Amino acid sequence: MQYFNLHTHKFTNQPEVLELVNQYPWEFDVTIPFYSIGIHPWFIVEERLESDFAIIERQLQEPGCLAMGECGLDKRIEVPMELQQLVFEKQLLLAQQYQKPVVIHCVAAFQELIEITKKLNSTVPILIHGFSKSEQLAKQLLENGFYISFGKYLLLNAELETVFKSMPNDRFFLETDTAEESLATVYALAAKYKGVSVEEIQKQVNSNFLEVFKIVL
Repeated sequence: MQYFNLHTHKFTNQPEVLELVNQYPWEFDVTIPFYSIGIHPWFIVEERLESDFAIIERQLQEPGCLAMGECGLDKRIEVPMELQQLVFEKQLLLAQQYQKPVVIHCVAAFQELIEITKKLNSTVPILIHGFSKSEQLAKQLLENGFYISFGKYLLLNAELETVFKSMPNDRFFLETDTAEESLATVYALAAKYKGVSVEEIQKQVNSNFLEVFKIVL
């Protein structure tokens, strides 16, 4: 594996890239080899939750399902926080039951996120995708055991250079999410910021992948 993409919404089937493709239960695609599956807070539909959770639990038992998610909390949407937390907590409990890492979407609710993972005593790896916040918040997340993934905001916001440089090598991932730029572009910038070769970044991400996902490909 030359490249690992922690979070993308589009399967590109490149032989040198392992893509963790975000899937939703109501539109699950069986042809995608490796994926995460979950209920994004934007797309919570109460009337569909029972069937969504049934599909999620079934897929979590499949070898191609590498993670739960993306799921999480978002204070900038109209879905009530009480409902968001209920749906999120149920997904965390399923991730714990099936020992799957969790890919997190979080907007303006990081304190609640930390509190919930502590309350549920989550021991599976929890990965914040698409990080775009401060070094202070990154430090707090690291202190609470989270992994942090960088993608399009690393390309768009030069201020994230300092945040990324401060990341322990064994706690970061890279992704494209919905960015048009290639994963290789993200890796190249990450290597530049860390002052190492792209090959060294590849080796580090591969090591992190093995530690979190516990599979050898």
